[in-house]
Parts: sequence; structure tokens; C-alpha cells
Amino acid sequence: MSDDKRRLDGSFVRSIIPPPSKPKKDGIPLSDLSERDKPWDVHRAESDRIEQHYQGTEFQSYADRIHFCSDFLDFILAPHTEGELRLKLYSARFCRVRTCMVCCWRKSLRWKAKAYQMLPRFIDDHPAYRFLFLTLTVKNCEIWELRETLDWMNKGFTRLSRLKAFPGEGWIKSVEVTKGRRGDAHPHFHVLLGVKASYFGRNYLSQKKWVEFWQKSLRCDYKPILDVQALKSKDSLVGLVAEVIKYQTKPTNLIGHGRAEDRDWFLEYTRQMHNTKAISVGGIFRDYFRELEKEPEDLIGRDENSDDLDEGHLYFGWKRKQKKYKLID
Repeated sequence: MSDDKRRLDGSFVRSIIPPPSKPKKDGIPLSDLSERDKPWDVHRAESDRIEQHYQGTEFQSYADRIHFCSDFLDFILAPHTEGELRLKLYSARFCRVRTCMVCCWRKSLRWKAKAYQMLPRFIDDHPAYRFLFLTLTVKNCEIWELRETLDWMNKGFTRLSRLKAFPGEGWIKSVEVTKGRRGDAHPHFHVLLGVKASYFGRNYLSQKKWVEFWQKSLRCDYKPILDVQALKSKDSLVGLVAEVIKYQTKPTNLIGHGRAEDRDWFLEYTRQMHNTKAISVGGIFRDYFRELEKEPEDLIGRDENSDDLDEGHLYFGWKRKQKKYKLID
């Protein structure tokens, strides 16, 4: 048995679990054992509220799938850095409902992991390229007009990318939707653009020019709000990729405050977003990042750990009343 596996036997597992100050009938919380795994409690509780919105509606099957999503987690103690072990997810069941916050979170993590793997190759092949972070917006629309508005925005972006003055040699574009104060929808695009170094010289576009091009591409009669930022160094590229590849809608927007109108908005959002594309890749980025357009098959991340260990498993069950994952003996 290897040194790592020897450390993962039952005695070591027991040694990392602190003795409780008073007996706990239903086990020690996952969040007490692993700081980095605290998001499990947050996202699972959010999904419970999503499930309630679906109960008794045309989306009852979504409610049923979310109910059993990630209700049981199997972790192993995996080597991390020298002299340190950490919990690593080994097995879990995911529902893959688009609005499930656990699955959204796991997809986002896997998309980021894939992007981080691909970035070095692109940077090595194109060391002179610089990067822009572009946010493209339009006026808010009614929630029942969301799909039509997104179609219009996507056509506008296609026209924008075909303009002679468009500097993007490659791009990653994601959709985000937030809820407006009037109960309308605010769809917008986050775009990571790769541009040649000459963009910051004779080909530079001012904010005003970007707005003009976006308006022209949308063919609208108003000046849409737009934001463009340049990366100061390639070190910040990872952070921008994380910003682009994130949830399509914030949990607070989906869940609301439990009012009937919040539930109606959420159900219509589900109808409007069905089969829409979350992320698209274009230009020279397609040769490097095309995998980001696909739904991640692996929501666990087992490929990060080449040695699947059979020892040192810790099992956690979701306790709905306490809103925590607890250790199962």
C-alpha cells in the first residue's frame, strides 16, 4: 500500500474528524470539515426553493429530479499538496435541470476547469494577443418576450462580428439574464475578445464608437448601454474567463421572495430559456475553446485525479430542515 493510501485508512479518517463538544445525532456538517466545500450547503438550499416553485406545475418532473439531485455525496481524502489532504468529490447524482443551482454551479466549475486547461495553449500560440471584456446590453423586455429578444441580440452580435472594424479575432460569449425592478427581464452578453496588439494603436475603438457599432448591428433606434474593458496583463485573464463562464441567472433572481409573481416570473423564464445556448465561441477561439459550447458530461471532476482511491471515503447526506450536508456514519 502506498504512503498516501496508508494515510487514508479508517484511523486517519477518524483522526481528522474533531470530537463534538456534545453528541450530534445526525453527524458533523460537511462545512465544518472542509471550508472549500461550504458552497454545497448554499446551492443545495437554493435548489430546494427552485424545486418548490416547480411543484404542482407543468414542470413537476423538474421538481422530482431536483429533489433527489446531490442528496448523497461521496468524498475521498485525496492528496493535494505536500503533507496535506483534502476532500474530493468521488460520486454524486446530478439532475442536470437547467435551473438547478447545484448543477449550474458544477457546470460553471467544469467550464472554468476546461478553459484554464486550454488558455496556456492559446497564449503560447498567440503571445502578442491582448484581451477585452465586453458587456453588451439592450433595454429590458417583458419576461414573455425574452426568447425573441435573445434571438434579436444574437443576430445583432453576428452582424457586429462581421463589421470590417470589429477587432475581435476570437471570442467567448455567454448570456446572463437578471430580473428588473418592474418584473421585466434584463438580458445581456458577456464577451471575452481576443484582439491583435494593433488594436491599442491605429485600430483603437472608443466607448462611443463601440456603442455606435452595437446600435448599428442591433438596428435599434436608441443608444444601448455598453461597457468595454481591456486587460492590463495576461495574469487577469483567468478571472475574466471566470466572469464570462458563470451562471446565466443569479439565484436571487430565480428564487425571488416567495411571492406569486416571483413564481410566475420564474416559470415563464424556464419556458423562455428552454433549449437556448448558454455559451458560444467564435473566430480563432473555436480551435481552442469549442468544448465550452457543450454541456459538461463530467460534473465531478474525476479527471483531475488520476488515482481513484477506494479507501478513506466520507459520506454526507442532505438534511433539508437544517440546510446542511451531514456526515453519515
